[in-house]
Amino acid sequence: MKSQVRSESTAQGEQRTGLLYGFGAYGMWGLVPLFWPLLKPSAALEILAHRMVWSLLFVAVALVALRRWAWIGDLVRQPKKLALVAVAAIVISVNWGLYIWSVNSGHVVEASLGYFINPLVTIAIGVLLLKERLRPAQWAAVGIGVLAVLVLTIGYGQPPWISLTLAFSFATYGLVKKKVNLGGLESLAAETVILFLPALGYLVWLQARGTATFGAEGAGNALLLASTGLVTAVPLVCFGAAAIRVPLSTLGLLQYLAPLFQFALGVAYFHEEMPAERWAGFSLVWLALTILTWEALRTGRRARAEKARLTEAVRVAEAVRVAGAERSAEAERERSAEAERPAGAGPGAGAEARTPSTAPAATPAQGAIDSTP
Repeated sequence: MKSQVRSESTAQGEQRTGLLYGFGAYGMWGLVPLFWPLLKPSAALEILAHRMVWSLLFVAVALVALRRWAWIGDLVRQPKKLALVAVAAIVISVNWGLYIWSVNSGHVVEASLGYFINPLVTIAIGVLLLKERLRPAQWAAVGIGVLAVLVLTIGYGQPPWISLTLAFSFATYGLVKKKVNLGGLESLAAETVILFLPALGYLVWLQARGTATFGAEGAGNALLLASTGLVTAVPLVCFGAAAIRVPLSTLGLLQYLAPLFQFALGVAYFHEEMPAERWAGFSLVWLALTILTWEALRTGRRARAEKARLTEAVRVAEAVRVAGAERSAEAERERSAEAERPAGAGPGAGAEARTPSTAPAATPAQGAIDSTP
């Protein structure tokens, strides 16, 4: 009982720790719009190149510290997997570069919309490419999401290209990563290895032309550019720690923290405009996400209830099997005892007849012990 209580207490402690890691990861991703403007006057492409180079260095240190390098040989021996990693690297570089540019160009709110609609785009990709079947609530959420994009198109005077590109690139990245099946740190390491030489070559070219800001804008700017690797790696490490400690449904809810923080920063800190039609579009997106989340939670509860029912059925079946085996063994013992009885003896007679003879004659030593006062 005590061990069970300790086990439950440990599990609860692990889940609380996982929640803290999850809040940390999504909180850092949500507050990252505050970081990119600090790197000005560095252009978005130069910041992206530094992010690729320094991310590899920080991730390599993390992998060495964690002694997680056995996957490298397996990956090198699988050309198809390497090709998928290359695709993932290209897609995430587009996502990173556009996000940095959008934040530093005053489009934080539109960038946050991209991560709000990402779950809806992921579902759409699942239907179109993987031929997945949707439940009615999911269809409703996707339909409302499409309506939201139309409303925002009217509000912006053009389709929200930044949002759509961020959403589709990140959804594609998620799809490819699912096929690659590598951990977060391992995947980032493999992707940045592929991006490292082009990024480093671009930075060398900037230095040769004399247009690089690294070093030219002072030690502070150089240090901030180098810290892009830390800004990339630390949230990912926290996310990995959260993923092994909390249920997937909880992570699914936490994922909305990042775009929520980004949206709040865009409106309250960067003072971006939010006319009525944009509020209407965002409200529709939030309604779609509410329906999607409700459906996911309901499906999860049903799955858990079904699993519990099956577990109980298996337990009952096992108990019946054990009871049947015990009855069979008891019946076998009774048949063996019946076969050993003398012919014509009634039940118990053999035992009574044998009782006097079963006690051996007392030895002198036993007699002395028995007669001790």
